Amino acid sequence: MNTNTKLLQFLTIANAPAASQPVMEGIQKGFGFIPNLMATMAHSPELLKGYLALDAEWDKTSFTPQERNFALLAASVENECGYCTAAHSTIAKVCQKVPVATVAAIRAGKPTGDKKTDALITLVRELVSQRGHASRATIDNFLAAGFAKTQVMELLMPVALKTISNYLDHINPAPLDAAFASEK
Repeated sequence: MNTNTKLLQFLTIANAPAASQPVMEGIQKGFGFIPNLMATMAHSPELLKGYLALDAEWDKTSFTPQERNFALLAASVENECGYCTAAHSTIAKVCQKVPVATVAAIRAGKPTGDKKTDALITLVRELVSQRGHASRATIDNFLAAGFAKTQVMELLMPVALKTISNYLDHINPAPLDAAFASEK
């Protein structure tokens, strides 16, 4: 597809389908703005609601907020999605106060210097790049770093979330929102 041509325009609360409007109001309230990618998702209330429902469940998993964001960032980097990479880098640096060097290492595919973080990032990247086929060695390293067996399954959630949002951005590229622009 020619990425210079928009398949779908961004919606506002006013011109979104009725079923998307209350969801977009919640997004506006939570973020203080409606991210361009979600403004695209709003064309399909089912996609928007499904994405946010999965995200809400991902937030309930046994991973820390920082680990959850690292998994989303690693998947976005592996899927080569500049929009989501910038968004999750911003969240890490601004909201979670993650050191700049840690975010830069994740974005560059290099070790962060933290064994547990590196095991998490390696497994996520392998799940994405190998379409769910993670090696036993990578899983064993993840477990040896202090994670639980059930967390291997839980990592399918950020992979699914980023498959949705990263692929949507590939199909219908969204310009970075001002809030994420410094992480381009």
